[in-house]
Amino acid sequence: MSIRVENITYIYGGGTPYEKTALAGVDLTIEKGEFVGIIGHTGSGKSTLIQHLNGLIHPTKGRVLVDGVDLAGKSKEAIAKRHTVGMVFQYPEQQLFEETVAQDIAFGPRNLGCDEETVEARVREAMSFVGLDYDTYAGRSPFRLSGGQMRRVAIAGVIAMKPDFLILDEPSAGLDPVGRREIFSQIRKWYEEGAFSVILVSHNMDDIARLATRLLVMSHGRCVLDGRPMDIFLHHRKELQEAGVDVPPLTKTLLALKERGIPVPEEAVSCEEAADALYRTLREGTSC
Repeated sequence: MSIRVENITYIYGGGTPYEKTALAGVDLTIEKGEFVGIIGHTGSGKSTLIQHLNGLIHPTKGRVLVDGVDLAGKSKEAIAKRHTVGMVFQYPEQQLFEETVAQDIAFGPRNLGCDEETVEARVREAMSFVGLDYDTYAGRSPFRLSGGQMRRVAIAGVIAMKPDFLILDEPSAGLDPVGRREIFSQIRKWYEEGAFSVILVSHNMDDIARLATRLLVMSHGRCVLDGRPMDIFLHHRKELQEAGVDVPPLTKTLLALKERGIPVPEEAVSCEEAADALYRTLREGTSC
């Protein structure tokens, strides 16, 4: 299974004084099993691109295909393929509308035609995924929860639809550090178990370096870099700066230490990994 983006261009306000080209000739394929990170400066085209991937908007030119099916089509097959790509928006709590948490999460599975037994099972599973106890929260109004809890409910609503591809637009915004770690830990666990492929838009370079298997860098409506995250962070710093982004703070620190002759593991993606590798290196050097 794959999402194929064929040379798409998207123009906002075409034919008006406010016409703006948001995407210009983007061409790429995302395969099932990938964890793709997307970065870029504000206005680079990230959000416009991901909205094409499940048919929320359609390109002015070009096509977006899921398993060879054009998402711009009106057939039952095209509609079904759109449902295989779930999206969590940057502020998904603004989409909550049902009277209770369980009803809100159940909306998607019911819309897919699932029977009530399956709907309840999916709601329970999705709530467990985002760390919300079913007995405690299922009957509550989503509008009486904290901002972080509302974010979890919104994410659970997408998870309950069991998409093949999960698109996350800044999913940790509004979550406290503990909630952020829990959400990303679960996403990574489900990804590694093959539950879904992930497309993550984030301004947090550390998250991208730690989680993604592939990185897309957007700039002025184009995909200017595409490759393994650490390869891009280590060998394309000039291009990243031109695109208005930078390497992860940890990577920047390790590169600075390496320039001073300190033998650090420049590809480390966590402080713990860097510290352990540096300790081993220094210990081996001392023993010699």
